[in-house]
Amino acid sequence: MPHDHSHHHCHGDPSEMGERRLLRAIAANMLLTVGQVAGGIVSGSLSLIADALHNFSDAAALLIALFAIRIGRRPPDQFKTFGYKRAETIAALINLTVLVVIGLYLVIEAVGRFITPEPISGWLVIWVAGLALVVDVYTAILTYRQSKTSMNMRAAFLHNLTDAMASVGVIVSGTLILLFGWVWTDAVMTLLISFYVLWHGFGQMPKVIHLLMEGTPHDIEIETVIEELEKITGVDNAHHVHIWQIDEYRNALEAHIVLEEGIDMDRLKRRAKEVLKEQFNIDHSTLEFENIACHPKGVVDD
Repeated sequence: MPHDHSHHHCHGDPSEMGERRLLRAIAANMLLTVGQVAGGIVSGSLSLIADALHNFSDAAALLIALFAIRIGRRPPDQFKTFGYKRAETIAALINLTVLVVIGLYLVIEAVGRFITPEPISGWLVIWVAGLALVVDVYTAILTYRQSKTSMNMRAAFLHNLTDAMASVGVIVSGTLILLFGWVWTDAVMTLLISFYVLWHGFGQMPKVIHLLMEGTPHDIEIETVIEELEKITGVDNAHHVHIWQIDEYRNALEAHIVLEEGIDMDRLKRRAKEVLKEQFNIDHSTLEFENIACHPKGVVDD
């Protein structure tokens, strides 16, 4: 059974991001979180605390991602023959789960504020949210360059960009409280922030779980792969086809190929791998070849 275990690393690998730059982003979000929580408690603003929790989740996500990137750099060994890149996928699942828990908590707290409103210091809310806006923009700048080449860093950039938008929302809420005394706008802004958090968490989680469950990549149909393999001269049929993602960037396949009589197996194998790579971006394939004499047309082994 021929095997091909070639490994390629995508140019958009998050590990290309300078660790000092990433650590600065983490530190900025952590300091901002402390300041926002303190400001939220003193001012009585739930939306400020909500934004602080969101910023904390971003800082925690970046920190977990940093550890995962370092683990993911480890080369394959006898225990992890595909390497450790899925550490980043596991980190993503942890971060998304935390996001969902925070989002649900904020919804409960916001509803409670509608029932029993509390006094809020509008000026303090505006000043702290203004500081948050500056830090969010700074963090977004830190991650912008890497967001062009890395899906993970693009997500981090969008996180900080939307944090900046949330800070703008809190500033608007504080201004309305100062001008009109609309304390209820704080709870409304909290709900909006929490709905964004839940939307992001529930939207990304299925993709992460699909990868961890070794699901077929969404842009590949197994039937199409089988059809293309069976078009190759010398292939009688292809069966027992399994396709999955090794990590965010690499697809893998294993399949049984029944050969027609008198076919050069090595030449056919090279052609099959070319088809898989060029048409389906599958650069890791394990092909088991079988003799047609042992497999009459339409009959395959179990």
